Amino acid sequence: MRALSVFAPALAGLSLSGCVVGTVADVVTAPVRVGSKAVDLATTSQSEADEKRGREIRKREERLGKLERRYAKELRRCREGDRPKCNDARLTYAEIQEVLPTVPAEPEDAN
Repeated sequence: MRALSVFAPALAGLSLSGCVVGTVADVVTAPVRVGSKAVDLATTSQSEADEKRGREIRKREERLGKLERRYAKELRRCREGDRPKCNDARLTYAEIQEVLPTVPAEPEDAN
């Protein structure tokens, strides 16, 4: 029984030292982890930038498509004699001319 009372504090000391070492390691490496996380949040990777650019291009292409459909409808109604639609068609055409340069051209097939 006496041997158990001698070994118990020694075993407890060894197990606690592992916890202390782990805690000290966590405290020492915490600033590095926080700093690297801040850098990750502050910078944009190339793939993220490409994705963002792709989303912006798709939004402009969608806008251009809507304008072109609206212009075709207004132009058709203008030709049918609806005079106010002629003015609307002119305004829509002007919007198309503003959006068109912001949409990249599709490459032509090399066939």
